[in-house]
Amino acid sequence: MKNALLNKTDVLQDRQGLKLASYLSLGTVELPHDISERLRVARVQALSQRKVSHLGSARTIVGNGGSAALTWGHDEGLGLWSRIGAIVPLIALVVGMLLINSMQDDNRARELAEVDVSLLTDVLPPEAFADPGFIQFLKAEL
Repeated sequence: MKNALLNKTDVLQDRQGLKLASYLSLGTVELPHDISERLRVARVQALSQRKVSHLGSARTIVGNGGSAALTWGHDEGLGLWSRIGAIVPLIALVVGMLLINSMQDDNRARELAEVDVSLLTDVLPPEAFADPGFIQFLKAEL
């Protein structure tokens, strides 16, 4: 898995470097000769100091009879237990969300039942039920 990820990042870094180099090359056309010469020397120095370790991994891939393009589709070492281990947290999350939803529904039903019980057992004049402020009073009491 790590080799496939390292190969991917190396390829992405190379692509990004080529894109950046092309943008820089477009801007050097209009520069004076002395500045462009200093930039050329700086490029040569940077290329001489770059890491060459990723070339060894490419040789290893080609030596084993593969190519970098063929290894991208590899399953990256994920076995059965790794895949199950990746799915279990998702299942736990869904079950937890369903339990929380069920508990909230039960709490809301219990609150409404308490309001109904308090209204039905209390002695109130019928005019109190028609008063719009009475509902606000009940909500403030709970």
